[in-house]
Amino acid sequence: MDCPLTAEKDLSEWKKFRLDSDKNDWIEDIDISGAKSLYEKEAQDRPLRVLVLYGSLRQRSFSRCCAYEAARLLDYLGADVRVFDPTELPVKGQVEETHHKVQELRELALWSEAQFWCSPEMHGNVTGCFKNQIDWIPLSLGSVRPTQGRTLAICQVYGGSQSFNAVNTLRVLGRWMRMFTIPNQSSIPKAWQEFDEYNRMKPGPLRDRLVDVVEELVKFSLMLRDHSSFLVDRYSERKEKGDFGRLLSQEEKEKLRKNDVLKSLTNSNKS
Repeated sequence: MDCPLTAEKDLSEWKKFRLDSDKNDWIEDIDISGAKSLYEKEAQDRPLRVLVLYGSLRQRSFSRCCAYEAARLLDYLGADVRVFDPTELPVKGQVEETHHKVQELRELALWSEAQFWCSPEMHGNVTGCFKNQIDWIPLSLGSVRPTQGRTLAICQVYGGSQSFNAVNTLRVLGRWMRMFTIPNQSSIPKAWQEFDEYNRMKPGPLRDRLVDVVEELVKFSLMLRDHSSFLVDRYSERKEKGDFGRLLSQEEKEKLRKNDVLKSLTNSNKS
């Protein structure tokens, strides 16, 4: 599936995570041969499409630093990775859905087969910047569900000591968006200590865990992507499409229920 925006947008805008070729990269020195061999076997001619989201607009955003590291790992494995920049995305409800950043986000969500989310933890939860992106992605567009059946990896960065509040929320959001969230996850406490002056993760167990998460995302995605449509095929939705030709919005369903109640009352009064 091609992203409609590809023809209009320079792909480099989604791939700012890439490094100059002359820079030494720690990723080339790690052993992820298992995931790489699986990828070469299953996706050589059909790159895995991965959307990466992060949740901060600061000039030095640690969630962006982490998202870029994950994107580099995915890119190294051969995936087609696109990182969405939320800088110009308006607050949900502030503008119409036709806004160019809203359309960009939605088309990338439809284009993706897998996603990687990283949010800072703020006041015990995900940031407004991150949640705003999820709020702009609807559960359905007509008969299409933009995120249903995608695989998802989750990660959080935090300024304090170890916490899992944000990843717990991300896991709930992933379920709500009908995604397959992988079992593993990454939480990076005291994030300001974990990145060097070049915004690369320092060696250690937290970086190793991020590699684990990305590796697991690739494995699950390759195993599930050809079966996701079957796995999320629901009787109730097949019935709804058969009756109405498409999936209905919640508002339309409520109107139908009210009409059914009115018909029932009318029939009972007649009798």
